[in-house]
Amino acid sequence: MNVTLRLVRLRLAEPLRISRSVTSERNAVWITVEHGAVRGHGEAVTSVYYGLDTDTLRRLLAGAGAELGRFADPESALAALREGGLPAPVTPPAVTAAVESALLDLVGKRAGQPVHRLLGTAERPVAATARTIGIVPADRARTQAGCLAASGFTVIKVKAGAADPEDDLARVRAVRDAVPSASLLLDPNGAWTPGLAARLLPRFAELGVAAVEQPTAPGDPEALARLAERSPLPVIADEDAVGLADAERLAGRVQGVNVKLAKCGGVYAALRIEELIAGSGTRLMLGCLTAGTLGIAPAVHLADRAHWVDLDGHLLLAHDPWTGIGGADGTVRAGTGAGLGVRPAPPRAERTVPAPTAAQPAVQKERHHREDVE
Repeated sequence: MNVTLRLVRLRLAEPLRISRSVTSERNAVWITVEHGAVRGHGEAVTSVYYGLDTDTLRRLLAGAGAELGRFADPESALAALREGGLPAPVTPPAVTAAVESALLDLVGKRAGQPVHRLLGTAERPVAATARTIGIVPADRARTQAGCLAASGFTVIKVKAGAADPEDDLARVRAVRDAVPSASLLLDPNGAWTPGLAARLLPRFAELGVAAVEQPTAPGDPEALARLAERSPLPVIADEDAVGLADAERLAGRVQGVNVKLAKCGGVYAALRIEELIAGSGTRLMLGCLTAGTLGIAPAVHLADRAHWVDLDGHLLLAHDPWTGIGGADGTVRAGTGAGLGVRPAPPRAERTVPAPTAAQPAVQKERHHREDVE
């Protein structure tokens, strides 16, 4: 199997402010695996929160790609990945997820089957996705919410964690006034103390918020679980629910876990988490980082399994280099073709460049203060 990498810069249509950072752009590294003239693709994006800059991603993806050389075909490589034998155990989950994506895409194309059928789902997954409104003034949030509702969105996620909690309440109130029938999710990205969260959540419940993600600072899952016991809103663990061990610790103690393929290690890891929490009272949420359609597509093939779907990372971009999963009308749909079912979008100003070699420096060093996990 032949492996190539490419680097692309993803620019957001407008900066996204969350409680701890502002994101205006991030880099992505694409991995392409070719076997017998058929190609499969995957994407990993940089993240300060997970310690992944461009050079690190490129190096790790190159190493994982080299490991594929010991397999006779992509099917055997995918089986090894599914069983934990590929890539190396210390590989970050985002890298594993990108390699898995490329292999799933390639295996699906060789079999003439979409990824969701490889995963055991006959029908094409289709789901309403949340669309994120960042920490913006209330008037701006009201306008954005009205535009989103007019486009077809029925689920809106509102970021919180402003210096003054009253600003968060005003933002949610403005969104609720603009779209009375929408389902609202709240995401402070761990900005609150347990005491502040306990005081604020009843007020957000009065505004009709449906659920809250990670209200308290990550690193103390016990505090999150105690808050969930008495919260008037369902509490969804995000930063405190990275992988299987975290999900096991919180199953039955919070109302949801936000599974992002880049933090858990891909679709097979997500399926193991789904199996673990089944029947516990904890529901599955599918989330994402800001990424292109290529990076979001594997999760869309799982969308029918989730209670909450928040797969809008590609919708935040000024130009998405790939297409095939929709979402602009509030609904994401697994691609209809074999594999991931995505394809390159018509070219625009954004330009991809070959990933740098050791003798060729990266296009741009990461601006760590400018990007973070969503």
